[in-house]
Amino acid sequence: MSTAQSTGSTVTAARPDSWRRTPPLWLYLPALAILLLFFGLPLYEGLLRSLGISNIPGVDSAFTWNHYNKLFFDPYYLGVIGETLKVSAINTLLCLLVGYPIAYFMVRHAGRWAAPLMFVLILPLLTSIIMRTFGWNVLFARRGIVNEALLWLGVIDTPLRMLDGPAIVYLGLMHVMAPFMVLSIIPVLRSVDRRLEESARILGAGAFRTFFLVTLPLSLEGIITGCLIVFMVTNGSFVTMLLLGNGSVVTLPLLIYQQFNQSQDMGLASAMGTLLLGVVLVCLYVQSGIGRKKENR
Repeated sequence: MSTAQSTGSTVTAARPDSWRRTPPLWLYLPALAILLLFFGLPLYEGLLRSLGISNIPGVDSAFTWNHYNKLFFDPYYLGVIGETLKVSAINTLLCLLVGYPIAYFMVRHAGRWAAPLMFVLILPLLTSIIMRTFGWNVLFARRGIVNEALLWLGVIDTPLRMLDGPAIVYLGLMHVMAPFMVLSIIPVLRSVDRRLEESARILGAGAFRTFFLVTLPLSLEGIITGCLIVFMVTNGSFVTMLLLGNGSVVTLPLLIYQQFNQSQDMGLASAMGTLLLGVVLVCLYVQSGIGRKKENR
């Protein structure tokens, strides 16, 4: 009798733990409903429109591959796709070159200044991207702060044209995206066992060799995560190209904006959006694969 009671109490005591580990399905329903209503259905409608199909009454509907044929076989749109990937790749590389030294300094050398530096790093993320982009206009306009300072110092005789070019676009993108790279690398660098670096130094490796053979490989997971995040966000960015580039850098998001506001070609714009979504899904698949390999290890 006592054995049965103890067994029953054990089962009863185990139920709350198992309930906490696997919550009931109905707890997920509100979040799933919101995702389906505000995320899933618009994506589904966009996919249908890219194929010439629409559920909206009064809109002509006929299945067609014309929008995708134009994207993948028209030289102009192929060039825009290539430009989009190129801008994302170059900005990712620039953010890595700038972000990794910042993350390394904050983890290894900042000391008591790490918290203030982290606040400074996160602070721009709390500001609208439009305001930050307009800030570059204030700095580098023909009558902006930089030109006025150079004129006052006598370095130049006439104001320079610093805006409306690819260089200022990359600078603006790097300013917006670099914090994501730093925030992705910092946790991984903190998890690196310092004793491994000390062992390498004891065995005769110098500072640079220890970094490239020990620290850098162990922080590779954070680098890949940061690169994927920056690549994905840059891939869908158009405000910086619109406000700083002034048409000098044309990417798919900027073209989608123009299609919606000028030519009103919703089908082609939806096909471009679907293509961008496919790139994001590929990046997420790569990131999930990295996560699975880490769990297996």
